[in-house]
Amino acid sequence: MNWRIARAGADQAGELARLHALCFSAPWGEEEFASLLQAPGAFALLGWADAGPQAGCMALAWAQAGEAEILTLATLASLRRMGAGRALVREILVLAAALGAGALFLEVAQTNLAARALYAGLGFSPAGRRKQYYPGPDGPIDALVLRRALG
Repeated sequence: MNWRIARAGADQAGELARLHALCFSAPWGEEEFASLLQAPGAFALLGWADAGPQAGCMALAWAQAGEAEILTLATLASLRRMGAGRALVREILVLAAALGAGALFLEVAQTNLAARALYAGLGFSPAGRRKQYYPGPDGPIDALVLRRALG
């Protein structure tokens, strides 16, 4: 599947929030996205599968003080395992480097094996662990902090 990835601005905060709500049990609202996009170095991406009419994936990241972080990344369940996450992260790598970041960080639930495989395949390595960071159906889940050097 081919993905078209494009920058999204604060005027698309509603679309970012819509996708986030379809993918997460505790979604961020339109106001949160709009506010986060006002931060220095913040950027968002939307992705369309095979030039479809509606976005099927999104990401929000920022780059400041020589480092970058993926704050959230989401793909609709019906479009997972079709290259959306890979396309988003590749674009984030390019944008973060262009903004002067030397490394890109992210957090992922230790139980999210598909995401962990994606990030490992893109060159991310473990940098830390946040104990009991995410709520889970059977209790808190650790977050793994992953890092990839840029440049």
